[in-house]
Amino acid sequence: MNTKIQRLNPSTLAAPVGRYSHVTVVPKGANLYTFSGQIGTDAMGNIPSTFNAQVQNTFMNIIQVLGSQKLTADDVIKVNIWATQEIDWDFFYEVWDNTFGTDYPSMTVGYITALGLPEIQLEIEIWAAK
Repeated sequence: MNTKIQRLNPSTLAAPVGRYSHVTVVPKGANLYTFSGQIGTDAMGNIPSTFNAQVQNTFMNIIQVLGSQKLTADDVIKVNIWATQEIDWDFFYEVWDNTFGTDYPSMTVGYITALGLPEIQLEIEIWAAK
């Protein structure tokens, strides 16, 4: 775990309704990284037709893009999720937990009508700090 980043759920708010933290505190002097939204392409650039396959690939791509900057999932401070259909939360949380464990970053989820290409069903944007 990145002990410099703090993840908090203030007692003045109801508990999160999902697996995220209400507040993520980045220490002074940390580098901030913003990443373009990752989609569910496989290693060859193909986009699978099923939503859950896109979820799986998207998280693999997130790990790859973090690694390109010598970062890990522990360094992620914010996740924005955009989906064109209802998320299968049981499957999603299995992949989410395999990626983040139980030290959850802050998260926003939005359902939208379309993404950059018609076959893209999910896009996830991450922010990280170290």
